[in-house]
Amino acid sequence: MTKNDNRPITIVVISGKGGTGKTTVTAALADLVQDAVVCDADVDAANLHLILNPQVIETRDFFGTELATIDEDVCTGCGACLDACRYDAIAPDPFRALQSFCEGCAACTYVCPVDAITMNPHQAGELYLSRIKSGPMIHARLGIAEDNSGLLVSEVRKAADETAESDHLGKILIDGPPGIGCPVIASLTGANMALVVTEPTVSGVSDLTRILELCGHFRISARVIINKWDLNEEMCRAIEDVAEAQGARVIGRIPYDEEVIETISRKKTVIEAGPESIAGEIRSIWERVTEEINTAM
Repeated sequence: MTKNDNRPITIVVISGKGGTGKTTVTAALADLVQDAVVCDADVDAANLHLILNPQVIETRDFFGTELATIDEDVCTGCGACLDACRYDAIAPDPFRALQSFCEGCAACTYVCPVDAITMNPHQAGELYLSRIKSGPMIHARLGIAEDNSGLLVSEVRKAADETAESDHLGKILIDGPPGIGCPVIASLTGANMALVVTEPTVSGVSDLTRILELCGHFRISARVIINKWDLNEEMCRAIEDVAEAQGARVIGRIPYDEEVIETISRKKTVIEAGPESIAGEIRSIWERVTEEINTAM
């Protein structure tokens, strides 16, 4: 990991798929990190707030794709928009735009002979500036069936940068989305380190390979955390081999413990309420990350 400017050190916790324990790990790290903004960039299924219990200080509306609106008083009912729309987003008698189908392509506005159709901002979610016990937290909620999650992740990142600057904080810790798609790329952009949480399964090995290739493409230093490592030691060794082949390094092996489910259900992090075997390993992981941060600085 390298740091060549005065921007905050940005650490993104990601995984090749959902359900690996990524948010549980991030919540625990949020209890350990100091001088940091904590973010939840998994805007399609944000749940970090369920554990960290933030107090919302400010809410900002998020506007995604502009959608079509037909002024029925101006519309002549010629049907040109109906013919032009490829998404079945125009209903006749009277002509009106069905915003739940509209993709925002604006083709209808180009063919309307009387300029009865306009593209208007559409609220697709909300962004929250909050406080948790360790400091500021930035999180967001994307509306049901809304798109532009990558754009909302970028807004979360932008708000985190602004908060870090205004509060003079040196780190940003991000709970990133799962997978390798646009939201993940938005969360990784400009990051200093990716902590990749995986599990010892066949799909875990495959997903880890993909996410490490993505980190390599963007030249982001990646470190691997194997969650529930003791459930399959053979697959654990396969993960270690994949990490080494991709130029990454395993910096943590978290054991399986059913008590974690009970801890999370009580809205507590594993640092707050155990089990100690897992809390101790996550403390060790953060110590290793901190060593790398200090070396880079």
